[in-house]
Amino acid sequence: MRPYVTEKTMIAKTTTWLEKIRPYNTHAMRLNSPKSALLVIDVQRFFLDPESPTFTCGGLAMLPTLKRVVGAFRSAGRPVLYTRHVHGPDNIDSGIMGWWWEGMCLEGSVESEIHPEVAPLPSEKVILKHRYSAFYNTDLETVLRCLKIEDLVVTGIMTNLCCESTARDAYYRDYRVFVLADGTGTITEEMHLASLLNLAYGFSFVTTADRIIAELNPMTSPESDIRLPAGSAGPCSSREG
Repeated sequence: MRPYVTEKTMIAKTTTWLEKIRPYNTHAMRLNSPKSALLVIDVQRFFLDPESPTFTCGGLAMLPTLKRVVGAFRSAGRPVLYTRHVHGPDNIDSGIMGWWWEGMCLEGSVESEIHPEVAPLPSEKVILKHRYSAFYNTDLETVLRCLKIEDLVVTGIMTNLCCESTARDAYYRDYRVFVLADGTGTITEEMHLASLLNLAYGFSFVTTADRIIAELNPMTSPESDIRLPAGSAGPCSSREG
């Protein structure tokens, strides 16, 4: 299957996607850097190996962009959190997913490792999950609460499965969600665009890596025409710090 996007075409494609969803991407927000965290979802060898049954061509295309975003969050001193989708031996925790999908990513395997281009630092949190959403039966919510996070930037693989499921669950928990059109990837352009449209309509502000990077440092970020929606202080607005 021919890739729907490559590193070289990412900028042009992203411009097209954002234009197509523009009528529904109306809840524009400016990143509140001191309350923000980056979530890198399932950027594992299992999804990025062309020989894998779950190879995600869009994931390879967005890796250079994601690497820049990870570096920017680290430079700004903001948390970078990772997830790995894994299953135990003999698929004891796969459930219906074992029937739905060909092949499972087994915990401890080389394929389950995060791609070296964006590998976590020893101090960075890695969450193991068994279902699409990074919130489902994990400690992600506890970690975000302890870090006093209000703005969550969602990146990774796949746009229409784990990224969208996680973004929806974050919205249900009153986080302000930012999804990067050029920092997520999936199998086909139809799936990617449909997911961005869904997310923009009901759950998140779909934006770009460059915009988020610029807003990470308020002292150097250029003026923006983004206006926060009324009452959007975030889920922890009453907390100190």
